[in-house]
Amino acid sequence: MNFSVNSTLQVASGAAMIAVETAGSGLPVVFLHANVCDRRMWRAQLEASGPDYQAIAYDRRGFGETRAPAQDYSAVADLIAIIDATAGSTPVILAGCSQGANIALNATLMHPARVRGLLLISPTVNGAPAPVYSPEILEMVARQREAESAADRDRINEIKAELFLDGPLADPGRVTGETRRLFLDMNAIALAAAPFGANRDDMEAFARLGLIDVPVSVIWGELDFPHIQERAITVARLLPNAQGRPLAGVAHLAGLEQPDLVTGLLKDLVRRCT
Repeated sequence: MNFSVNSTLQVASGAAMIAVETAGSGLPVVFLHANVCDRRMWRAQLEASGPDYQAIAYDRRGFGETRAPAQDYSAVADLIAIIDATAGSTPVILAGCSQGANIALNATLMHPARVRGLLLISPTVNGAPAPVYSPEILEMVARQREAESAADRDRINEIKAELFLDGPLADPGRVTGETRRLFLDMNAIALAAAPFGANRDDMEAFARLGLIDVPVSVIWGELDFPHIQERAITVARLLPNAQGRPLAGVAHLAGLEQPDLVTGLLKDLVRRCT
């Protein structure tokens, strides 16, 4: 099933109506956003799709334009509903950032026939070793918790921007302009979202990474949290068919900071998968 360039649709999954956007044609690539963003973090990749790939991006529950009541759910089941509605039975590439990468890995292990490749940016992985924070980062995390205790959403948003957009050890405000405005708008929606239930997917993916043999590109920023960089390096090593790529001058959200570079790496992966 192929939708025309720049289509939008609503896909039902349980009681949720999930907002989906598609662009381009060709091999389908489904984009899964980070927990501090929504599908707009992938707008450059949608705009670059053309004939090279069909881009499919959606807002997960609690983000963007998706609407969902409070109920337990499966993030993988939501993803499969998106694939069924847009790509049909065609195996897809999953491109995920942070928690989006975690869902992509879980889906690949649960439904291996549906996935032909993975682009993982700053991946979170269920079952990975717990992070160890430096004193400097612990101080920032404490400031975030204070803002959360005070229910100061504007302050939480700014701290999240410093942690995930600028990088926890980089200069605050390093990333400016439209990129920062977009981040703050996306994360503000997530912070204001009504409760939407708990994800019941509990797969321990970290111990099973060696079972994933599709082509994979793993990307991480050298300004990201040190433990996230270490985890990405480990993921690239454990996946049998993975290529790892550190990006200088980039924090957690490489697709926002270096959209052309990330799009180029995605197109390289598309070629590996065809």
